[in-house]
Amino acid sequence: MITAPGAQMSASGMSSGAVPILVCLLGGFRVLKLGMPVNLRSGGKGEQLLGTLALRSPRGVPRGDIIGMLWPDAESSLAQQSLNTLIYSLHRSLGDALAGQQPVLVREGLCRLNAEQGVAVDVAAFDLAASAGDRLSTFGDNRAALAPYAEALRLYDGDLVVGSDLPHLVERERLRSRYLAILAWVADHHFEDGDSRAALTSALELLSHDPCREDAHRMAMRCYVRLGARAQALRQYRICREVLAEEFQARPEDATEVLYELVRLEPARV
Repeated sequence: MITAPGAQMSASGMSSGAVPILVCLLGGFRVLKLGMPVNLRSGGKGEQLLGTLALRSPRGVPRGDIIGMLWPDAESSLAQQSLNTLIYSLHRSLGDALAGQQPVLVREGLCRLNAEQGVAVDVAAFDLAASAGDRLSTFGDNRAALAPYAEALRLYDGDLVVGSDLPHLVERERLRSRYLAILAWVADHHFEDGDSRAALTSALELLSHDPCREDAHRMAMRCYVRLGARAQALRQYRICREVLAEEFQARPEDATEVLYELVRLEPARV
């Protein structure tokens, strides 16, 4: 797993706007300074540097690797000078939110984000909130788990956008899978709590990301029935069947077929 720096910062601090600098990699690259967007040139070297450091472990990235990525054809001395200039430029843009401290540190040949002074990453905050929810859910405290899970959903603005090599593709899928699992958990929780409308919202959000999730189709069918929209529940089954046939040339699972028959013949039992 690629681990972003700043993971020691609490998820609640992330959501309160108390984070001095937040590097966002979910749904689009952006940098927030005290909650406000910082204007960095899209695709520029500042974005590349911050994105790379945000995705790598707290141990940092070797200075030589950074130079090779940003200035592959430059002479060594000129490339090192260019890196120093870039780091200084980021300091000028972001340092005032860090009480004058550097947002990017270079120590013992490694470059890293200055997590100790408040440079955080949304990926780390998402994982932190999700893990907090997992712990509470494991202990059976589902009501308490709802708050950190809701925070994780808020932080997930979209799929990971930085990096296209295999480790980053694996990380993108890991984060996406975790996000969808939380949506499914939240839908189940609301349904069991009697809030069919909230459960339906989560189920449909899950389906907007993965239309082939049969558990989400079944949840939507149950919610529609509970909300008095039996015809829509039947249409949801048809959507599920058509999506599976188109994507995988497969039929719905037995559990989906059983639920469909209940909706069709005995909706009071749903």
